[in-house]
Amino acid sequence: MTFMLPKLPFGKDALEPHISAKTLDFHHGKHHSAYITNLNKLIEGTALASELLEEIIKKTVNDVTQAGIFNNAAQTWNHDFYWNSIKPNGGGMPTGNIAQKINANFGNYNNFIENLKNTGLTQFGSGWIWLVLKNGKLEIVKTSNADTPIAHEMKPLLTIDVWEHAYYLDYQNRRSDYLDAFIKYLINWDFVNSFLGH
Repeated sequence: MTFMLPKLPFGKDALEPHISAKTLDFHHGKHHSAYITNLNKLIEGTALASELLEEIIKKTVNDVTQAGIFNNAAQTWNHDFYWNSIKPNGGGMPTGNIAQKINANFGNYNNFIENLKNTGLTQFGSGWIWLVLKNGKLEIVKTSNADTPIAHEMKPLLTIDVWEHAYYLDYQNRRSDYLDAFIKYLINWDFVNSFLGH
């Protein structure tokens, strides 16, 4: 199976001014694309070449001899999920099932946002912030580098990419401002609700 770079689910300039077209040129067109190119090269001619992306991740996690495959497969999956986690004119208060679940598990939306942002600020170095479903409950977790919840029996519902290439052209070292913009203007709650229902 050859993996392909998916099209963005929105126009290159659709997220401005919160995420610029220039950032998407690099983030999607170069970084995400490179992970896919590397993954295809690494699995070519191996038993993993016919596997689905999630299976490749689960079969290579914690195997140091397969670290290159895991990193590129997980980054491919994480980015696919990230593009669906955001949309133009998104963010703000959630509605539907996820709103009820947030209130039940975090007390209220403000507690949830405070937890989400604090998790994003305290992730040292590169990584990802996730809203996941674990044992029927919502949790906010962080993963370093390429790591992903699907390798650890958790169901992701939302992700925020906190690798510098996700925000540095627009926000430089102001990760806090990027997180604020992401939460207020970009979260795709429709996607979160659709994943919650699966």
